[in-house]
Amino acid sequence: MMAVAASNPRLILASASPQRQKLLRAAGYEFVVHPSNVDEAALGADLLPASLARQLALAKAEAVAAQFPEDVVLAADTVVAFGDTPLGKPADPAAARQMLTLLAGTTHIIITGVAVIHRAAAIEQTEKCYSAVRMKPLTAGQIEAYVANGDWQGKAGGYGIQDNDPFVICLSGCKTNVIGLPMKLTAKMLAAAGVFICGPVGRGLACNSWA
Repeated sequence: MMAVAASNPRLILASASPQRQKLLRAAGYEFVVHPSNVDEAALGADLLPASLARQLALAKAEAVAAQFPEDVVLAADTVVAFGDTPLGKPADPAAARQMLTLLAGTTHIIITGVAVIHRAAAIEQTEKCYSAVRMKPLTAGQIEAYVANGDWQGKAGGYGIQDNDPFVICLSGCKTNVIGLPMKLTAKMLAAAGVFICGPVGRGLACNSWA
């Protein structure tokens, strides 16, 4: 659903993710944070990874857009696809350990669903971004050390490529997608909703500055 975007609407990020907030700030966007509090575990248990990422992003955006119809709401959800099995955020150290054991030595796909909604302008966009990641083989000791330091928390698949030792040896595609928000795609979607990087230069760079 698409209509003419309003000029300079406020941007709301429907996520508590510090990684997504850092990416948006680094790109030059001004925004406020309002987490959706959607129960991710209760949604789309039978969906394939790509559909799950899209549905979760849309559900988050819809939940916040219902409260702020005059604002542009951005939401995202990142899923690690191990074949047809989606891996979201581990609930505890045991789940993180299990995910890392599963992914070690494999090539897997990172999928981020992105949703942008501006109810007042009748705008609703959903897109997906894919990246492939090759992880080196890991010993039980390496996995245990990583789990013990807590870096797995809040990260799909139990790891983050931005961490000091993320175990990634090869990346194909968008790095910011693996972190949690594909910035080139996001900038394009936000521009279509009338949200641009601050300042006149931002209008020209919004869709081209980030991979």
